[in-house]
Amino acid sequence: MTDSKLSADLVEACVPLAAGSAIHAVRHQRDKVVAATQGSYEALVDPALSGPPLVERLLAAHAIARSAGSVALQAHYRARFDALAPLSAAQQAAADGAPVESLGTDPRLQAVLAFTRTLADRPVEGDREALLKLPAAGLATPEVVALAQLIAFVAYQVRVIAGLQALAALRGDSDDSRASVVDDQAAPFVHPANLPPPGEPLRIDGYTSETLGWKAWLPVIDLTQASAEQVRVLDSSHPKARSSDYYLLLVHQPRILQERATVFNAIMYAPGGLSRAERELTSAVVSRVNGCVYCASVHAQRFEQLARRNDVIAQVFTDPETAGTTARERAIVQLSIALTREPGGFGAEQLHAVRAAGLTPLEILDAVHAVAIFAWANRLMLNLGEPVFPARG
Repeated sequence: MTDSKLSADLVEACVPLAAGSAIHAVRHQRDKVVAATQGSYEALVDPALSGPPLVERLLAAHAIARSAGSVALQAHYRARFDALAPLSAAQQAAADGAPVESLGTDPRLQAVLAFTRTLADRPVEGDREALLKLPAAGLATPEVVALAQLIAFVAYQVRVIAGLQALAALRGDSDDSRASVVDDQAAPFVHPANLPPPGEPLRIDGYTSETLGWKAWLPVIDLTQASAEQVRVLDSSHPKARSSDYYLLLVHQPRILQERATVFNAIMYAPGGLSRAERELTSAVVSRVNGCVYCASVHAQRFEQLARRNDVIAQVFTDPETAGTTARERAIVQLSIALTREPGGFGAEQLHAVRAAGLTPLEILDAVHAVAIFAWANRLMLNLGEPVFPARG
């Protein structure tokens, strides 16, 4: 394998998906996601990237795939760094999964892999102190941003592959993916008396649907010093990107931010398939499971705006394991939890409930994508900065 632009679709190679198969056809109903996912991968493993050396990036990606139990992705990243120049003793130990503390006297590699393993496996444990160990080990801010994006992207990649593998296996279970649709006609909605009306903030167990701010722990780009490319990417990413610490930090790596914004928008706003409200519910569930207060607040609020109710959001904040006001909602919530927590153990069995609840293959794929993109988003929000709560009287 060369380090030039890759033409093969890595996700499809890892599933694998044969051209012309039913799930290949379903996946390509979301061609923008397909293209931007591959584009993100190519940007993140580009040898010319102003980030950590390629071997460090590949070692980090391999560690994530190994921890998640993604056999095909682990083999891919192993092959890529094996094709490079011979590894140092510390790098070889890292490739073999050695504990960080046993990597000898290479403080940079120790810092990179310690951050990688925390961010990949326990993102809620990331904090300012953990992040600042990277600059202390010699990584410049653009390198830290590239590493954080890589780790979060591979967490996304792992879950997309696991979801597609499960969908392909589910098709093998039955030729009729809607064979046992649950009769789940909801009664007229009555708002629970114990909850504030939609539009007024929920505040439960440290989670909220109110509007929060977010503050970066690393220096953000000064707009007066930004390049033309950085300004262009900011303006195409989000209407408020120029005033957002989140975007002003991520735009240290404009190409990666551009690809990520394309993936996000293609997943959350594509027409057809899973409803917008259900995508927001999935996002809120993943964020609650990962402990990301900021993302949970944003997507709880958007669900309320779309669905005009907050009962299921209150359930998600209280106990996501039991959340859902209908069989369809409960099935979506359970899919979201399973793929978030155990992508390596995710298979057709974890899709039986959504199939029984009447979701089409495209709707299931949209749910998988929503889970995966918030595996990406939560890890950035939790490990690069912190939420800022509004002042309360």
